[in-house]
Amino acid sequence: MVKAIVLCGGKGTRLRPYTYNIPKPMLPLGKRPILEYVLNRLKMAGITEIYLATGYLHEQIEAHFGDGSKFGLKISYSVETSELGTAGSTIPFMGRMDDTFVVMMGDHLSNLEIKDLLAFHKKGKRIATIALNKKGVPLEYGVADLNKDEIVRFREKPIVENYVNTGAYVFEPEIFDFIKPGEDFANNVFPRLIEKGQKIGGFVFSDYWLDIGRTTDYEHINHFISIIDLTKAMK
Repeated sequence: MVKAIVLCGGKGTRLRPYTYNIPKPMLPLGKRPILEYVLNRLKMAGITEIYLATGYLHEQIEAHFGDGSKFGLKISYSVETSELGTAGSTIPFMGRMDDTFVVMMGDHLSNLEIKDLLAFHKKGKRIATIALNKKGVPLEYGVADLNKDEIVRFREKPIVENYVNTGAYVFEPEIFDFIKPGEDFANNVFPRLIEKGQKIGGFVFSDYWLDIGRTTDYEHINHFISIIDLTKAMK
């Protein structure tokens, strides 16, 4: 059975003043906290055994979700007393991850199909798979393509496309052989995997994904979801 670790320990400093008294995953979107949307997405994929790596103001998360039974889940916790890094935060659950497992951020919103991500990972038979969201960013200038000293094409304000790491991962238990305390996946673990010759899968999806990292992001999505809730209540 696939299990999941959800990272919820950050202080959310970029979202202050909202996060002075509320941990970022518990900020409300309409009638529910962000983390509830994340857990519901996992439940939709059939993942019901979930481990929350908490830290800052963890009591609020534990009070809301408890053992998970009222949400149809089985939830366990670890509490960080110091910042452990995204990868280091998973170490307390190492003994519980005896098969393929998912790691997700507790403050990202997405309609990523986790079942498809898992199927892609299993087919690739790799130690790790990263969910990547295709993003296009327009340049402010016209761009010339050169062949030696001759312009062969001119593009006005082209869209530069990149594959963004969404913080949704699938791992095999062997990943813990490559994790050290205090490390991040992106900064430390993934480069180490590549250096050691391990292959990392990249699952590309173009559906909705948002890292609620700025106050404007939060205010916009909260307003949007609140309107939806109000519309439903009036029907």
